[in-house]
Amino acid sequence: MTEALNPSVYTYEVSPVFLLVEEAVLKKMIEFIGWKEGDGIFNPGGSVSNMYAMNLARYKYCPDIKEKGLSGLPRLILFTSAECHYSMKKAASFLGIGTENVCFVETDGRGKMIPAELEKQIWQASKEGAAPFLVCATSGTTVLGAFDPLDEIADICEKHGLWLHVDASWGGSALMSRKHRKLLHGIHRADSVAWNPHKMLMAGIQCCALLVKDKSDLLKKCYSAKASYLFQQDKFYDVSYDTGDKSIQCSRRPDAFKFWMTWKALGTLGLEERVNRALALSRYLVEEIKKREGFKLLLEPEYANICFWYIPPSLREMKEGPEFWAKLNLVAPAIKERMMKKGSLMLGYQPHRGKVNFFRQVVISPQVSREDMDFLLDEIDLLGRDM
Repeated sequence: MTEALNPSVYTYEVSPVFLLVEEAVLKKMIEFIGWKEGDGIFNPGGSVSNMYAMNLARYKYCPDIKEKGLSGLPRLILFTSAECHYSMKKAASFLGIGTENVCFVETDGRGKMIPAELEKQIWQASKEGAAPFLVCATSGTTVLGAFDPLDEIADICEKHGLWLHVDASWGGSALMSRKHRKLLHGIHRADSVAWNPHKMLMAGIQCCALLVKDKSDLLKKCYSAKASYLFQQDKFYDVSYDTGDKSIQCSRRPDAFKFWMTWKALGTLGLEERVNRALALSRYLVEEIKKREGFKLLLEPEYANICFWYIPPSLREMKEGPEFWAKLNLVAPAIKERMMKKGSLMLGYQPHRGKVNFFRQVVISPQVSREDMDFLLDEIDLLGRDM
């Protein structure tokens, strides 16, 4: 429908319905975060939402930067998890903050940011004369699916006067589930949140929102260029509906409509069931991995990211030493190649923070069944048992 209509969402007069749809969807998402009010905008990807948030935090810290630029500023520094999405480095590079001014805070064995380490790094940066301005926590890390302890991180941000952004691009949809929303406990204390309905909730790609607690028009103050040929202030309607002036884009797709349509079709309970089903299937896969010989979990998952090794028969009696890990490192890529050449499966693998190559199954689709989970493990064993 959006391709056929081909609208551009920047002023109310050229795209009235899609702007109202976006406003309605943002309002509901804000409600699920736990804010009484807020602001937001749909963006082309979670990476862009994270960049918006970083720039917004910097603008809040030093509003003069919009007109005067970077010259004369102190060395700005931000803090994020060692397990964060790579878009944080890209945003720092793009915005002129510099990747060397991104401090990666150590995580625990489950991939969660350690609050004591965060506080230690903030004190150290201040002692060295840098200017901390932002902490980015992650709710649902890309590889391990870890959720940072938001309440403890928020305490530290309040103590030091830092903007707290939560990258919940992947994990944000757990907010729709009464059973699983506790994973994001404390998210209502964030200043901004990135949330991608095109992930767990399966709205059409792309469908990504940046949500901001501020209601003082900070987004517009930060990004407005006041183009007089579009955003005239003497129009006959409420010009706050001309939301294009708080975006870095001019032409903008009606991405919120995809989520609105999905939400209308399934209802809130239907979206909740989608999350619950995906996490129940993830739990089923975990229990099957534990039962089967030759399969080993990296860690007990708390979300839909199931990370595991397949250990072929030839390695099962070998002691876990350098030779064992060197040989195991070769297994996942070889099985992946066989899968793709056979055409039976497509499954991701990666090394990660000192761990050799392992498989990572992320369960999202409501069409996936227990039989599919069984097939996944059976096929890995079939393709790898002669290695």
